[in-house]
Amino acid sequence: MVAAHTSSHSSESAEWMICLDKRPAERSGEDVDIILARLKNVKAFERFHPSLLQRICLCGFYECLEKGITLYRQGDIGTSWYAVLSGSLDVRVSETSSYQDAVTICTLGTGTAFGESILDNTPRHATIVTREFSELLRIEQREFRSLWEKYHQCMAGLLVPPYGVMESGCSADKMPDKENISNNSFVSVSKHQNKVPSEKILRAGKILRNAILSWAPHMIRDRKYHLKTYRQCCVGTELVDWQMQQSSCVHSRIQAVGMWQVLLEEGVLNHVDQELSFQDKYLFYRFLDDEQEDAPVPTEEERKESQEELQDTLLLLSQIGPDAHMRMILRKHPAERTADDLEIIYEELLHIKALSHLSTTVKRELAGVLIFESHAKAGTVLFNQGEEGTSWYIILKGSVNVVIYGKGVVCTLHEGDDFGKLALVNDAPRAASIVLREDNCHFLRVDKEDFNRILRDVEANTVRLKEHGQDVLVLEKCLSSSRTSSHGASSSHYKYKVMSGTPEKILEHLLEMMRLDSQFTESDSALEDFVLMHCVFIPNSQLCPVLMAHYHAQASQGSDQEKLDYTLNNKRRVIRLVMQWAAVHGDYLQEEEVAVAFLEEFLIAVSNDAKAIPALRDQLTKLEKIVKRNTDDARVSQKKHKILLRQFSMGDEKLQKRQPIKSSDEILFKVYCCDHTYTTIRAPVAASVREVIGAVADKLGSAEDLLLVNLSSAGDKVVFKPNDVSVFSTLSINGRLFACRRDQLDSLTPLPEQEGPATGLLASFELMSSKDVAFHMTSYDWELFHCVHELELIYHTFGRQNMKKTTVNLDLFLRRFNEIQFWVITEVCLCSQLSKRVQLLKKFIKIAAHCKEYRNLNAFFAVIMGLSNPAVCRLNQTWEKLPSKFKKFYVEFENLMDPSRNHRAYRLTVAKLEAPIIPFMPLLIKDMTFTHEGNKTFVDNLVNFEKMRMIANTVKIVRYCRSQPFSPDSPVASKNHPEVRTYVRQLHVIDNQRTLSQLSHRLEPRRS
Repeated sequence: MVAAHTSSHSSESAEWMICLDKRPAERSGEDVDIILARLKNVKAFERFHPSLLQRICLCGFYECLEKGITLYRQGDIGTSWYAVLSGSLDVRVSETSSYQDAVTICTLGTGTAFGESILDNTPRHATIVTREFSELLRIEQREFRSLWEKYHQCMAGLLVPPYGVMESGCSADKMPDKENISNNSFVSVSKHQNKVPSEKILRAGKILRNAILSWAPHMIRDRKYHLKTYRQCCVGTELVDWQMQQSSCVHSRIQAVGMWQVLLEEGVLNHVDQELSFQDKYLFYRFLDDEQEDAPVPTEEERKESQEELQDTLLLLSQIGPDAHMRMILRKHPAERTADDLEIIYEELLHIKALSHLSTTVKRELAGVLIFESHAKAGTVLFNQGEEGTSWYIILKGSVNVVIYGKGVVCTLHEGDDFGKLALVNDAPRAASIVLREDNCHFLRVDKEDFNRILRDVEANTVRLKEHGQDVLVLEKCLSSSRTSSHGASSSHYKYKVMSGTPEKILEHLLEMMRLDSQFTESDSALEDFVLMHCVFIPNSQLCPVLMAHYHAQASQGSDQEKLDYTLNNKRRVIRLVMQWAAVHGDYLQEEEVAVAFLEEFLIAVSNDAKAIPALRDQLTKLEKIVKRNTDDARVSQKKHKILLRQFSMGDEKLQKRQPIKSSDEILFKVYCCDHTYTTIRAPVAASVREVIGAVADKLGSAEDLLLVNLSSAGDKVVFKPNDVSVFSTLSINGRLFACRRDQLDSLTPLPEQEGPATGLLASFELMSSKDVAFHMTSYDWELFHCVHELELIYHTFGRQNMKKTTVNLDLFLRRFNEIQFWVITEVCLCSQLSKRVQLLKKFIKIAAHCKEYRNLNAFFAVIMGLSNPAVCRLNQTWEKLPSKFKKFYVEFENLMDPSRNHRAYRLTVAKLEAPIIPFMPLLIKDMTFTHEGNKTFVDNLVNFEKMRMIANTVKIVRYCRSQPFSPDSPVASKNHPEVRTYVRQLHVIDNQRTLSQLSHRLEPRRS
């Protein structure tokens, strides 16, 4: 189950823990399905056979550990094997038996597995300590041995071969050291003659060749060049032209090059001189079938097959082409990489976990020096313990084991992890050996020379401003995006980028850099980032006095004219910044008295100055409008009756056009007691739990200490903390608020209404057109999305409790994702008739297709994830009867959801779309969290402005998605148009995974 979480606690995710807490003998089929839904997403298990995974669901145990807990010590005899579900753990090894001198050699992240020493009862090779709160799956020794005996081949990747029989790294597609190569030999380290193509790519090559011979036979013919004849060849440019004409999924020539590169890498297409890169040039390429003298001509049946399968083949290649294109670029000599190549590599580096803490400049530098290295066989040794460190590695694909002499495998590293950097930084021998854990592993490699140069360059290009001996501003010199003149680069082509500083110094520098003669410049982009992100490091209460001080600043030296010029330009810059600040914050300013008071005071100051300085009058007019709007609205909102909302998810509010909910708006909400009686309270949306409990206690006339609890439909309880704010919007779809004493907590039970519907709405739903449903879903989703303020994304990322702000509009939009997902599962599981269920699957696949058409990617993902939920995807009889056309659509949509390479398939798709777009919101939230957790907010007591810039860039994606209004062509209004609108805005769902699994098992009992 993939859910968009609106809080750190999720009742859906808690269910599988309860199942794992049961004794194995007591776990039902539904329990196994619930655990399976969670474990399918664990990296350590991604290649496991379903039957093995089910066995793990039956015998595994759930463990959660706080930070700093020692799981076991080096030298202990092990009793269990572990997989990391969330969090991370340090691996510490001591050369002596003393724990005090243990060194942390690596960190185990989510998806890693450890503890295999239980197979042969050898002592533990290392001490394992939790680095943060961590969740583990534990399997006891007896069960693990039993699984190993039965599923030895499937699980072989978990263990490394005996150390003495490992291969050395000679069969790799590995770049030789730079000093030993010439440009000609650089990319010809390995050729394709001995490569055996995969069946899938072999078939793709056959389909393309047959299609070309059927419709454009002139493309494959004998060709002459420099008095030499090349048999049965195609030309690179013609192949690209042809491919772009065949399918709408091929958007650019670069994309087509990547698709042909897939065939070239597998040896299904070959350059006549065995070059490894496909090029969009007048170069000759030959299909594998044409290598033989009497190459077969396609039969009539093969022609027909190629016509039927061509689009699916091109779709397949379009999905794996970008990776092949990336490998092709990385195989080039760094000096041969074009500006476009470097940009593609840089975009890839943005999503690699190991690089998340590095600055943009360092990532761009790395793009120029990274080398691609691949190894074919598990057991290959990448480097040995004790060797000199010559390179730093990042895992692009696959996994490796970290092995220490006398201790064996101490941990496993996966895609996105890195290793080998410590030996370069400390100039020390390798602390461990690295051994491939599986076949076909791909790495990015940075050699020591380049690594050290980048570190030197970064330091050389770093400018530090000091006051009283302390750094107050750190700038980095980098190339500006302006074109270099014919005379070569000069200092004017460089700019200084803010890396860190005190808030006041960053603001001062950005104001000085502001260009008044242009609408937008690069320095203004940094100023925009400051305006968007300042709430993290300097709240409005501190920022407003600083802005006023800047506005009144005077030059201390220079001629009278120079002082006048400085004063004028300084005031114009601050006015421009204040207007930008007001535009970004919008209605949020009205909620802060200090901001409204500042705007009024600032307007008076500018009005007075405009009398003496006519040049300020243009800006004054715009400023007056902004201040008037904000101050008038603030007064009106204070005087008028507060907007009353009823339970967010209930009542008729959903049928009205959505307006943004303010933290000062009030809500009428039911709070239940143990006996299911309730009291209705009226409170501001932003009310704290302490205030809510106070209101409930007053209503109940109770003086006892009460807890406020979120009770899910599955019976899971989350007790809120007194300082939590705006908890109303964090409830799960069918969740309810309960107030009780601590000793009553165990007796809380869900209300009957929380169970959700007992029958589906198929009768009315099947009469609705799929396009109508998708249109009205998108219309409602757009309203919800449009209400989300940019600042809510920042509050959500940094923790609204820390920011003391609400994220209610974002919470409701994220909850909509879960609602759609559960709606799909509910309707399918409540449909008892097989033929009707098949029709439902078809309808949901069509709705997903229309949502994609309307660029509502949030709903598209929610529908497809609903269909891939275990309660639906286990209905084999239903799926078997689904027409093949719809199965193909579903597979295509699932491929778009592929999470590998950080959702690369989705990112490539969305990059080609124009606004308006409703993006897959959980992924944007994940991106911001990834940046936040991977980078410190303060470095040496200075604001890490590079981190602010990265998070602001993600927020600007949301800004771009909403830069155009949503106004698609509405489907022709049908008779039930109002019914469809009402239906999609008031979905009734079951949000209890256990109930859904039980319903699913009743529909199609498990086959023995």
